[in-house]
Amino acid sequence: MVVAHERKSKEARRDEILGAALQVFAEAGLHGASTEEIARRAGISQPYVFRLFGTKKELYRAVVARCFRLTLELFQRVAEGKRGEEALQAIGEAYGHLLETDRTYLRAQMQAYAACDDPEICDVVRAGYGDLVAYVERVSGADPETISTFFAKGMLMNVIASMRLQSPTEPWAIRLLEGCKEPV
Repeated sequence: MVVAHERKSKEARRDEILGAALQVFAEAGLHGASTEEIARRAGISQPYVFRLFGTKKELYRAVVARCFRLTLELFQRVAEGKRGEEALQAIGEAYGHLLETDRTYLRAQMQAYAACDDPEICDVVRAGYGDLVAYVERVSGADPETISTFFAKGMLMNVIASMRLQSPTEPWAIRLLEGCKEPV
């Protein structure tokens, strides 16, 4: 008996590669990641990665853009039907939960910020971050100071999560984490 394997579309393969690449780039960064490892995790050949994305840097740019897009989609989902402080609270809680439950996005973001020495990567990071800011401004209607404070707390949450301090025992870390939970 011959079992027919379903042939995946180019878009389905592209999505699988982006998922595998997110993991590898989150672990190793742009320069430390290997396209061989990305291909292995995606279950495809390395030449196919290059056929779909051209270069490792183009793949990285696509991964960074996707990471920011998925974060924006999370913000949109949790803030749906909400406005003002209620929207900010929902977004902040959802982001905090994401940091606690999936370090991949955190690590991918931190790697992307570190790769901003490359102007092409920086353009993608700036565009993605700008989309997050524009959405939060629109849904909250908050003033610039409140928006800045909201994103400053988000970045502090990134640093706290990077140090694995979600359940800290150090008094200074407890104070910082509590401050992040305060309404903006």
